[in-house]
Amino acid sequence: MVYGMQLPVQSQSTIYAEPWEAAATAADLAEVARAADRAGFGYVATCDHVAVPRRLAGPMSTVWYDPVATLSFLAGITEHVRLLSHVAIVGLRHPLVSAKQYATLDHLSGGRLILGVGAGHVQEEFEALGVDFARRGAVLDETLDALRAALGPEEYPEFEGELFSFRDLGQLPRPAQARIPVWVGGSSPAGLRRAAVRGDGWLPQGDPRHRLPAQIARLRELRAEAGIGEPVEIGAITEALYVGEPGWDTGRRTLTGKAQVLAESLREYGALGVDQIQVRFRSRDRAELTDQIAAFGAEVAPHLND
Repeated sequence: MVYGMQLPVQSQSTIYAEPWEAAATAADLAEVARAADRAGFGYVATCDHVAVPRRLAGPMSTVWYDPVATLSFLAGITEHVRLLSHVAIVGLRHPLVSAKQYATLDHLSGGRLILGVGAGHVQEEFEALGVDFARRGAVLDETLDALRAALGPEEYPEFEGELFSFRDLGQLPRPAQARIPVWVGGSSPAGLRRAAVRGDGWLPQGDPRHRLPAQIARLRELRAEAGIGEPVEIGAITEALYVGEPGWDTGRRTLTGKAQVLAESLREYGALGVDQIQVRFRSRDRAELTDQIAAFGAEVAPHLND
């Protein structure tokens, strides 16, 4: 299994942000990304919200870094780790705008982009940008089809749809990758179908372990019905982790303990059919987090595929 992580600092929902992140800086974000790069992480990920309404600002906060700007910054200070948008709400933007941004990012990073996409859930955000919230699923579907064309090899891509059409409009540079992987986020029936039919990968949103087998089976069924034979990258978000004995209250749902114990638990995801796991570490400051990342890479990761 590949392992990756959602980066701290760049999004600060109260569901997962640690208290120290509120005062963190770009230097903290950079050092965490470098630590993940050194520790062999498959990817680092950033979120996406353009604007958060006051009614949701309490639980969500308004700290949401722009994913293209953030991943571009990280591309310049890392060497190997892949760069995942988890997830970009691409339906909020014209596909040619997104194609220009993400093609440039892939080009500059030497082909390290993974485009993670989702439908979005904040109605006011859509309304402010003039996008029909009620039809966001259909908008995302056509946007993904348009992006397949616009992120392909052609300098002058062509697409004709209900919402978008373009031809004879050139965009250089092209992506470094011949095909940018598109991972679709979401665990609803619509999200699962979208991942099966339009995705190269699936990013479940909060599915506990016991729900994954049925979801994975349904994903594969839908993909087979659509006649798609290419493999699909199946992900999972693990429980919060702490390598070793924390000596402080990390919460009852956190997996803690020796490396072998954690690896044994995480290997269960592979047995369920998961290809990549997204891990999250409890921490009280940047130093503790980077220590956890290093410990996971050195002590836990070598046993994930035993």
